[in-house]
Amino acid sequence: MAKEQLTFPAVDKAKPGTKPRKLTDGNGLYLLVNPSGSKYWRYDYRLGGKRRTLALGVYPDVGLKDARIALAEARSQVAKNIDPQQTKRQSRHATDSQGLSFGKVANEWWTQQKGTWTEEHADRIWRRFTQDVLPLIGEVSLIAVTPQDVIRVIRQIEVRDALDVASRVLTDIKRVFSYGIVMGYTTANPAADLNKALKTRKSEHRPSLPRKELPVFLEALDNYHLQGRTLTQLALKLLVLTFQRSSEIRGARWEEFDLKKHLWRIPGVRMDSEGNSYGGMKMKSEHLIPLSKQAVTVIKEIKVISGQYELLFPSERDRNQPMSDNTLRLAMFRMGYDGNTTGKSKAVPHGFRATASSILNEEGFNPDAIERQLSHMERNGVRAAYTHHARYMDERARMMQWWADYLDTMRLGSNKVVPIAPFKS
Repeated sequence: MAKEQLTFPAVDKAKPGTKPRKLTDGNGLYLLVNPSGSKYWRYDYRLGGKRRTLALGVYPDVGLKDARIALAEARSQVAKNIDPQQTKRQSRHATDSQGLSFGKVANEWWTQQKGTWTEEHADRIWRRFTQDVLPLIGEVSLIAVTPQDVIRVIRQIEVRDALDVASRVLTDIKRVFSYGIVMGYTTANPAADLNKALKTRKSEHRPSLPRKELPVFLEALDNYHLQGRTLTQLALKLLVLTFQRSSEIRGARWEEFDLKKHLWRIPGVRMDSEGNSYGGMKMKSEHLIPLSKQAVTVIKEIKVISGQYELLFPSERDRNQPMSDNTLRLAMFRMGYDGNTTGKSKAVPHGFRATASSILNEEGFNPDAIERQLSHMERNGVRAAYTHHARYMDERARMMQWWADYLDTMRLGSNKVVPIAPFKS
């Protein structure tokens, strides 16, 4: 151990010079005396092959004895290959973070993000926080929130059977902690691995719309823009015209469409701009969909609204993500198809696949062509000879145009004649 060289009088009486000067005490400890007269304790050490300097305090707030005690602790950490600078930062961070409540950080995150959302969406997020989250953990220190605290919030929401809300709230709580980590307020996200704790609904039959209710439904859909977003209305219209799965509609990208050829090509796996997969066909193979004239018209209307984005139906929250399945479900419920409206059956977006399949089969269309349009062949092995994605394209194109024309005749007040199915005997 190097011999200590400084004494209390020497430290106290050290005079400033024209340049900063060091008064060494040994083992890397020294007193830095600045021309202004200020005096700072410093410790020079090497770690990982690099020379570093640790600030140990200001004299006379930290005296010689205290500086040597701090030195001993720092040298002990260096001997264990621990950087005392990092330890000091973590200690300061923990002290500072004690005063940051979850509610304060949540409000800071929301304030930072709300400019990227619509006003309605921003209000909805903060309303969920004020109603369900902040009453339970708003005053808790950010670094003290535990996974059990978050689960308690989620369970309170699930009691109301609001499982979709519980999932969204958990996602937003995760984002608050991710923001806190980026800002240096905390080092952990206690909500990160809680998705498996969410309650899920039992698998249920996806109710479809009876044929006789199509006229009233189509009228309600045509008027939906009076009570909801036009883009949601158009998403449902395209779904009804093509009877594809909700995920395939919501994840549609402009690059998939060739409107001149009346063709929609859904890839087996969709990739976003960063090369991440986010959806595609359920059976993971490409699917070609012939488009009716009416479907092309709807797509052109969509282009006016979302043509500047990669997705036809971007989320309000993040334009690089598709709208949620819940958006289309809620639209159906708003139109009265929630099972609680007199004269209207319960129906969900996915149910239109069954509605279309039933009607087309009744009208005598080739069952294989219908299955191909529904993209069922890869799953149920119907007619192994017809596995190529372009089979039945001419027949399906005529079928899809018939379907669109048929829907036009089903609208209330329509004076059009129901078209004769081209293959009906």
